Amino acid sequence: MFYRENGQFKTSYKADEQIFPIRQDRIAIALLLAIAFIAVPLLAPEYLFRAILIPFVILSLAAIGLNILVGYCGQISLGTGAFMAVGAYAAYNFNVRIEGMPLVLSLLLGGACSTLVGVLFGIPSLRIKGLYLAVATLAAQFFVDWSFLRIKWFTNDSSSGSVTVSGLQVLGLPIESPVQKYLFCLTLVTVFALMAKNLVRGAIGREWMAMRDMDVAAAVIGIRPVYAKLTAFAVSSFIVGVAGGLWGFVHLGSWEPAAFSIDRSFQLLFMVIIGGLGSIMGSFFGAAFIVILPIFLNQLPAWLNIPMSTATASHLESMIFGALIVFFLIVEPHGLARLWSIAKEKLRLWPFPH
Repeated sequence: MFYRENGQFKTSYKADEQIFPIRQDRIAIALLLAIAFIAVPLLAPEYLFRAILIPFVILSLAAIGLNILVGYCGQISLGTGAFMAVGAYAAYNFNVRIEGMPLVLSLLLGGACSTLVGVLFGIPSLRIKGLYLAVATLAAQFFVDWSFLRIKWFTNDSSSGSVTVSGLQVLGLPIESPVQKYLFCLTLVTVFALMAKNLVRGAIGREWMAMRDMDVAAAVIGIRPVYAKLTAFAVSSFIVGVAGGLWGFVHLGSWEPAAFSIDRSFQLLFMVIIGGLGSIMGSFFGAAFIVILPIFLNQLPAWLNIPMSTATASHLESMIFGALIVFFLIVEPHGLARLWSIAKEKLRLWPFPH
């Protein structure tokens, strides 16, 4: 009975269009942000930041970007890892070649370069869709991998394609310790998640969803397919590019093109599918599932005192992980976000039967 909006009256359009119209949701989000920004940095150990929290936050941002394209606009993409790589290497070049370039501006410019590449490879979406579009975006993955391995200018003449960044600062404040890196990434993710949520609730978001549901009918009622599809590719690639910059600069520090391989693209696609297509919250659920589950499966034999070689544990982890993904997609094809919505609806009616 504590999760009902009884007595919460809306007296203006502004109040009626809030992102969280129910007061309990606003309180819960405020508490969650307070825990993430205050309690976690004070209480969490260093291992938790390095192994779980920082990867989770950055991959959540990348999943949000991909969800805009796949979940909201219905355009399948298998080149997300390539767009992350473009964002990372472009930000690196801006940071290295321009003296005194601020870190945040480098990341945003890297996202802008990723936008250009994303729109370029999104042009085929004007003519093809489905599996054919997935193959077209997959071409971006191989093209970008080849470019960063063979064109030495992108890697500042590095023979192996590996680059390194250090001495990160924002407004004169160092970004060196795991806590500082976590807070920096969390701040950017919060801003981009809010921006993405407002975009999908606005006119452009409705155009994306109309193209996803039935593109012919959307064109008949006046929605421009070229504008809707390319803006989805642009916004998605920009967010993914910024996430790629964060992955390289903050999480890895030193990376090579293999860090953004096709495995990364599939990993992000699994996040979006498992978390829930067309849901910003689902992007966070999917990232948590993908990041935490392998660590849990890897530690399980030790917790149960089962002797197992490293190779066997690795293969078993992959098998169980794949089986769980297939099982989950069969049981709940709409993702964890759907389970979250069902739980909230049941909570609103509790304790009465329904």
